[in-house]
Amino acid sequence: QVQLVQSGGGLVQPGGSLRLSCAASGSIFTPNVMGWYRQAPGKERELVATLTNNENTNYADSVKGRFTISRDNAKTTVYLQMNSLKSEDTALYYCNYRNTWNNVWSQGTLVTVSS
Repeated sequence: QVQLVQSGGGLVQPGGSLRLSCAASGSIFTPNVMGWYRQAPGKERELVATLTNNENTNYADSVKGRFTISRDNAKTTVYLQMNSLKSEDTALYYCNYRNTWNNVWSQGTLVTVSS
């Protein structure tokens, strides 16, 4: 079993920055993919960014150049640095861990971009 503990989020003004963290524990195996997804009110959950254990990244077009996904050296914590935030980035943000045997989601954290 894998557990995810997410932190970060909150209220930020347009143009501001936030960093989300997600720590994975338990039976972590490679290869795996960790990533961030978000769900805005009335919309489907969508991919924000993913990062494989081999450091391959994938970003949604809407966040390219503004958001950066990274991992710590132990590769058990994934971060999402969000810069130049826009009102349309407002959503519940979820962390995800996926490998051959597991597909685990965090509890989600709200990011609100508003003046």
